[in-house]
Amino acid sequence: MFEYLPKLDYNIQTYIFLCLCFAAFVQLLFVTLVYSRLAFHKDKKEDPKTPGVSIIIAARNESENLFKNLPFILEQDYPEFEVIIVNHQSLDDSQYILDAYKRQYPHLRTVKVERSKHLKYGKKLPLTIGIKGAKFEHLLFTDADCKPTGNQWLRSMGSYFSEKHQIVLGYGPLRKRKGFLNQVIRFDTAWIAMNYISMAKAKLPYMGIGRNMAYTKQVFYDANGFKSHYSLSSGDDDLFIQDAARKKNYTVNIEKDSFCYSNSAKSWSQWMKQKSRHYTTSAKYQVIKKLMLGIYPLSLLIMTVSFVSLLFDSNFIWISLAIFVFILGIKWIILGRAFSKLRESKFIAWMPLLDIAYAILTPIMFYSVDKTDNNKW
Repeated sequence: MFEYLPKLDYNIQTYIFLCLCFAAFVQLLFVTLVYSRLAFHKDKKEDPKTPGVSIIIAARNESENLFKNLPFILEQDYPEFEVIIVNHQSLDDSQYILDAYKRQYPHLRTVKVERSKHLKYGKKLPLTIGIKGAKFEHLLFTDADCKPTGNQWLRSMGSYFSEKHQIVLGYGPLRKRKGFLNQVIRFDTAWIAMNYISMAKAKLPYMGIGRNMAYTKQVFYDANGFKSHYSLSSGDDDLFIQDAARKKNYTVNIEKDSFCYSNSAKSWSQWMKQKSRHYTTSAKYQVIKKLMLGIYPLSLLIMTVSFVSLLFDSNFIWISLAIFVFILGIKWIILGRAFSKLRESKFIAWMPLLDIAYAILTPIMFYSVDKTDNNKW
């Protein structure tokens, strides 16, 4: 047995081995203390409630999506709700479509924001208008290009409100389509969801997604709305949650009925543009949130590079292999269960390779895209 243990000397290989051990320990801590919270999540609802809800959608030049998706939102199985569409400086036929739907659905309300060179194209102004004009205290947000998984979406999201929980963080997966790009973007979306849901359950909430998120008017006003980051086009979901979420005023909902689907980008350049817009808010993240988001990929890269280096040293090969395989197995189980909770089981078989590839590509994308705010929507 002892012949497989390495002899530790004061040389570079020993230091590399110690790096491997430290990085492996960090990986083990992170997946067991953070990602396991989603992996072993159980839906826990208090007595289901159905408070009146205002669904708010900020839309700009979304005539085609409004025509296709709005009926699925308007026909939710729920006792009392309204749908508010803030038509923000649209140049297409959005208003004609909304006027037609208003004649059919009395609980649809619309607000038209006229085109002005003095107004920004971001969602924060129309969302604020919608919130202030909402009839109900409880608010649910989505986008015009999103379609609920069924007519129980509102009931699922609304039932998670309680006296204790005034914020509900939902999940917005992407529709499955043919092609490699769709798989890449779906994996990225699921990984981001695993991050923000797991960290929220670990009492470190840092974001939600604007296409499936709910909170009360009081939460919005207590956080001073979007005031702290109004100068940025983005941030109505992540930076707002960092301002509004407290240790006990939020919960997560990953019931299948709560999912709200949207389409993925159709080209690499379109996806990069979306990622660039999302990255514009990163500079305003709290230091602890930045550290938590960076520690996992960094420790994974250190562990992988150290392991590969030690494969060429007979003194460390077996112990290094044992450590690496052990961590790999634990992560495979936990990350696989987390992705299964998000109904993305297809990626589980390749999880070890995808895990390492994602840790390499994410910082490359982050530092290669333009993160300046271009004030476009």
